[in-house]
Amino acid sequence: MMSLVMHKFIILTGLSALLLTPCKSEKLTESEKWNVSSPAPEIAESIVKKTSDPIELLSTHLSLTPSNQINLSEQKFAKTPLTENQAEKATQMILASRLANLRVQRKQEFEEKVVKHGSKTMRYEFKTYGDVPKGGHSLYISMHGGGGAPARVNDQQWRNQIKLYRPKEGIYVAPRAPTNTWNLWHQSHIDPMFDQLIADFITFKQINPNRVYIMGYSAGGDGTYQLAPRMADRWAGAAMMAGHPGDAKTWNLRNLAFIIQCGGKDHAYDRAKLCAKWGKKLDQLAKQDPGGYSHKAIIYPKYGHWMNLECKQAVPWMAKHTRNPWPKKLHWYQDNVTQTRFHWLSNRQAKPKQLITAEVRENTITLNNPAAAIEHSSSKRVGDFTPIGVITLRLSDKLLDLNKVIIVKNNLGKVMLEKKVQRNILSIYES
Repeated sequence: MMSLVMHKFIILTGLSALLLTPCKSEKLTESEKWNVSSPAPEIAESIVKKTSDPIELLSTHLSLTPSNQINLSEQKFAKTPLTENQAEKATQMILASRLANLRVQRKQEFEEKVVKHGSKTMRYEFKTYGDVPKGGHSLYISMHGGGGAPARVNDQQWRNQIKLYRPKEGIYVAPRAPTNTWNLWHQSHIDPMFDQLIADFITFKQINPNRVYIMGYSAGGDGTYQLAPRMADRWAGAAMMAGHPGDAKTWNLRNLAFIIQCGGKDHAYDRAKLCAKWGKKLDQLAKQDPGGYSHKAIIYPKYGHWMNLECKQAVPWMAKHTRNPWPKKLHWYQDNVTQTRFHWLSNRQAKPKQLITAEVRENTITLNNPAAAIEHSSSKRVGDFTPIGVITLRLSDKLLDLNKVIIVKNNLGKVMLEKKVQRNILSIYES
C-alpha cells in the first residue's frame, strides 16, 4: 500500500477554514470567491455595540453595496465560533448574496445563451420538460458528436443533439462545443465552462444542484468518459454512448451513477471492446468497494455506431439517482486537467497523477491511497502516482459531528490530528 505523503494540511469547517499548522495564506481562485471585495474598515463600532450576534452582523455586511463591502478577514465577528444552526443560516445568507450578484453579472450571457471563458465561447440551446418538482428542475447536459471536422459538420451534430433525447422532467441543455477539434469536449476550458453553465441554470432557472446529469454521443461520449470522473462531484449521473475512453480512469466514479452503451459492431477505434472492458472494470470495483460504483453497461449486438435510439433508456436510468454532496468515502485521481476541489477535499497545488482516498467513520477521517483501485488497473502502479503536498478537508455537520473531537489518520493508522474544530463565518465565506 502506498503511504500518504503530506507536508501540511488544512481543515475547513462548515464550508469554513481553520488553519492547523503553520502555512502561508493561499489566495482563492476566482471560482472559489463568493464575492470580489476590496479591503474596507471594520463594521462601524456603533453597530457592533448594538449586537454581538454574528448572524446580524453578517446581515449588515451583506446589505452593503459591492463598492463598500467589508473585507471579512478583518472583522472580529466573522471569526466568532458558530453553532450548527448559525452556520446553516450563514451559509444560506451568503449563498443568497452570491446568487443576487450572479443575477446581475451573468444576465446578458444567459439571455444570449452563451458561456465565455477566455477566448472561447460556448453556445447552447435548451428545452424544459414537465412540471417543476420540489427542489427544482433536473438539468441534463447533452454533448454532441463530430470532433475534428469542419464547423458545419459539428453544427449539424449539435442541431441533432438538441432533439435527440427527451427527459420526462427537467431542463435539457445541448451546448455547441467551442472548438472543432477531435477532443472538443475534454480540453481544459470545458471544465470551467460547464461549471459556469451549471451556476447559470442554478441562478436563473433554480435547478436542483443535486440533480445535474451529463451525457454524450460519439465524440460527446468521449467527453463523458473524461468529464464524468474528472468532475464527478458535480454530477448525479452520467451516460456514455458510443464513445472512446482514451486515457480516462474509473476511480473517481465511486459515488456517481454511470451508464455505458455501445453497439456490438462499433469496431472503429475498438469502441465496443473498450466499452465492455470498462463495464467489467466497474463490476470489479463495485465488488471490491461495496456501496460504490453504481453502474450499468449495455452492448447492443446488432448495432454499429448508431444505436437507433435504444440508448435513450439512459435518461430515466440516470433520473433514479441523486447526487450526495457529502459522501462518506471517495477516491480522487487527478487527470491531466486537474481540479482544485472534489466533494469535501481540496488540493490547491493539484498535479496530474495524484491519487487519494478519504473515508469517514463516525468522527474519524482516514486518508490513504486505494489499494483496491490500484489492483484493478492495468495502467497504474503504486510508484506511478505523484505525491500530495497539501490537502484540505472541507468539513460540515452533514459529514460528521463538529460538536465533537475530529480525528484524522493516515493509511498507516497514525493520528495526524485530534482536535475539536470551530465553525465561523469567514471560513464559510471563503470556501
